[in-house]
Parts: sequence; C-alpha cells; structure tokens
Amino acid sequence: MTHTNRVHGPAANFADSACTPLPCVVPPERNTRQRQTIRDVLTHAARPLSPGEIHADARKRLGAMGLATVYRTLKRLVGEGQVEVVEIPGDSPRFEWAGKGHHHHFHCRRCGKVFEVDACPGDLDRLTPKGFKLQGHELVLFGRCAQCVRAG
Repeated sequence: MTHTNRVHGPAANFADSACTPLPCVVPPERNTRQRQTIRDVLTHAARPLSPGEIHADARKRLGAMGLATVYRTLKRLVGEGQVEVVEIPGDSPRFEWAGKGHHHHFHCRRCGKVFEVDACPGDLDRLTPKGFKLQGHELVLFGRCAQCVRAG
C-alpha cells in the first residue's frame, strides 16, 4: 500500500490553479528576500503551518510583508512541488515542506495547530469494503495538544 500526497478538497483548486495545463511548468521567478524568508519558515517548521502562521513568522524575521505575498509564494511553491498542502477536514489547509515521507497529522481542536505524527497504523486492507482495492490513506487525529492539555 502506498500513501499518496495528492491534494483533495478545496486545496486541490489552490494547487491546480498554480499552473495549467499539466504538467506544471512554472516560469522562473526572482528570489526576493520575502520569498526566501517564506521558504526558510517552511523548511524550519516542525509542523504544518497555516498561511497566517507563515505570515506571522516571516514578519518576525523580516519585518513588513503582506499576506498576499505569502499566498502567491505558497501557490508557486505548491506548483513547483516544493511544498505540500495538508488538508484538515472542516478547517483551512496547512502547508509543509515536501519530501518528508509517509506521515500523518494531529489537529488540536482547542488551539487549532496541526502537528506531524510519524506513526502509521499500517495495513488498512482489513477496513476496505469487499471487492474494493485500497490505493492509499490519509489519517488525521483530533484532540488536544500537550500544551492545551496542560492549560486545562
């Protein structure tokens, strides 16, 4: 069984809108300090981040930066395959640097942060309806993160 990094749901439009037709060919763009800062935020993040979290961290590092710059840069990075979209049911997408391998996510329902989960339940063929062929899976755990549990 393989895990696919395909984008589903509302974020699929985000990823697909970066370029048409497939395969995606994104023209080169100059590497500004703002774009490099956004890349740095994502490559050093220990968890998937929302555009707002990326914006806040980038502003701490660089100063003034518009949220529109974050969205444009994310769109480009997704189109180039450098960033993956993490879909959280019922919530806005998060973004993480690509190439991390198979993993899942934990969504804190109190603070809204999303964390990486390296464990995997393994073979899920036993859950697949009779006559179906499982091709992959995505798993999102929900609850409260350690910080929110400590806070009560």
